[in-house]
Amino acid sequence: MKPAYTERQGQFLAYLHQYSLLNGCAPSEADMQRFFQVTPPTVHQMVLTLERRGFIQRVPGQARSITLIVPPESLPSLRRPQDRASKQEI
Repeated sequence: MKPAYTERQGQFLAYLHQYSLLNGCAPSEADMQRFFQVTPPTVHQMVLTLERRGFIQRVPGQARSITLIVPPESLPSLRRPQDRASKQEI
């Protein structure tokens, strides 16, 4: 069965899960910006999209309040952005 999220959304969800496991809290939008090498508006729109689609919950205005709603076992493996770029070149 195909997941309900896009490949890019899946990578953001996988990042949220891995970051939370390693650090004991959710990442900031700045953390996601650095990891995915994208602009602040791109990250913020992704967070809003994930929330609207019911994949995450958050408390607006409260830092690091993102909670993953989807089961972790349904998430794809997290890949670094440069890994995805090299895979597309093949």
